[in-house]
Amino acid sequence: MAGQPSMTLGERLNASSPRRHARRAAIDRAELFHQVYDMADLSAYTVTDRWLIKGAGLLFYGLIALIGRTVRWTIVDWHHYEALRRSGRRIIYAFWHNRVFLATWFWRQRGIVVMTSPSFDGEYIARFIQRFGYGAARGSSGRAASRAFRQMAACLDSGLDVAFTIDGPRGPRYVAKPGAVRLAMRTGAAILPFHISAEHYWEVESWDRFQIPRPFTRAVILLGRPICVPMEGSPLEIAGRQTELQATLSDLRRRGDRWWTR
Repeated sequence: MAGQPSMTLGERLNASSPRRHARRAAIDRAELFHQVYDMADLSAYTVTDRWLIKGAGLLFYGLIALIGRTVRWTIVDWHHYEALRRSGRRIIYAFWHNRVFLATWFWRQRGIVVMTSPSFDGEYIARFIQRFGYGAARGSSGRAASRAFRQMAACLDSGLDVAFTIDGPRGPRYVAKPGAVRLAMRTGAAILPFHISAEHYWEVESWDRFQIPRPFTRAVILLGRPICVPMEGSPLEIAGRQTELQATLSDLRRRGDRWWTR
């Protein structure tokens, strides 16, 4: 308007900077959601492998959905989950690898992001969990794991929850690895340990003795007290939280696996 001094170039740049940052953040968040929730391009695989990946993804999705619908649940200490939801704090779910089957069914359609390997097996796993509403951060060892860790941290910063099979992908069985504690320290999210035990199940001859529940079985899910890791914690404090996580998961497993023999 006449009589009013015009803004300098620097003032105009400063005024538009928050808007540019907001647009950039929105674009980055949309790209992150695309990476974890959309099924990956399979063009790098052979035609046969593409069909196998798609077929295996559908098969496992159907199997989990078919059996999962028949399971009768008992839920113990659900107030731990509710307290975290009320607090607004993001959640890092931690559980043992051999209970993936029922964990996939129980926590479905919550947008939780889990780590899968960038491989043939990891790709069909990513596909069936994405059908249940999960996201997939691809990486299990080496540099791929570092990329997946950064992606999971970005997910937490963007308001998404994540999950770890804490002794996976190759064990040792029932030994908690430090990924969840490291991620909690990086992001300020809380770790929520849980354990699932089915009354009747088949056991696979694998490193973790993977469990597949029988149809119409009863199952119990036990939640542990959330574990918060100080973002500026000392090495001693961090080690203490790792010990606490191991002890909590071990206790939940003992309680859960004795649940049906009481």
